[in-house]
Amino acid sequence: MTPQTSDKQIARLIEIFSAIQGEGLNIGTRQIFIRFALCDLRCNYCDSAHTWEIPATCKIEKTPGERDFETYSNPVSIETLLEWVERQNQPGLHDSISLTGGEPLLHARFLKAFLPQVRALTNLPIYLETGGHRPEQLKMILPYLDSVGMDIKLPSVSGEEHWQAHREFLKCCYDSEVEVFAKLIISNNTEQAELEKAAELIASFSPSIPVYLQPVTPLEIPNVDETVLLPPLPEKVLNWQALMKRYLKQVRVVPQTHKMIGQL
Repeated sequence: MTPQTSDKQIARLIEIFSAIQGEGLNIGTRQIFIRFALCDLRCNYCDSAHTWEIPATCKIEKTPGERDFETYSNPVSIETLLEWVERQNQPGLHDSISLTGGEPLLHARFLKAFLPQVRALTNLPIYLETGGHRPEQLKMILPYLDSVGMDIKLPSVSGEEHWQAHREFLKCCYDSEVEVFAKLIISNNTEQAELEKAAELIASFSPSIPVYLQPVTPLEIPNVDETVLLPPLPEKVLNWQALMKRYLKQVRVVPQTHKMIGQL
């Protein structure tokens, strides 16, 4: 069964763990990460290609932050997932729950049933990390979200192109008044015209929507001497930030900080 047609009471997971958020608006905060399996995109820079398929098992952290994982079978019921999240939720430790992947919106039916229950159980805000290209699935769970971090895929970097879907997705967020920000991965291959197009798209809804330019983390392929993508030169990043700030009020350049501090 595909995620879109699967039983709404079960989900396919990769892992659950407690860590410091290293990207976007929630950077530096402590979150419970629920990482879902499956992604319908194949971005060139993806450092989570292991999430593209459904594994037979998932890993669940036993003690928050200790990386003492236990292994369980997929798929997982709502009741079981709630038990695992409750085990992570030590009083006062976490700022929010992060739904990540893969692409969490491939599990929208499950999330529609799960999110009201996990909010009631933990009283924690719910944050969605997404490719920003599935507006119809987003609509199903928007009432249960507190914030959304959406990617805008630059074709020159990701190999993916979803401009119209990104526009519809951002409109859903803007109309619902959920907190939203956009993240753009940039590399030495980035085309400036795409950055300007992204800035115009975001500004057409509100110039106050925060934007994060994230230099790609060099990704190595086993048995290949060269990296797939390299980060851009600093002078290019400065120029690109200045370009986008002609349209937008908040354009921040932030690398993947969780990798710098070993929170992989």
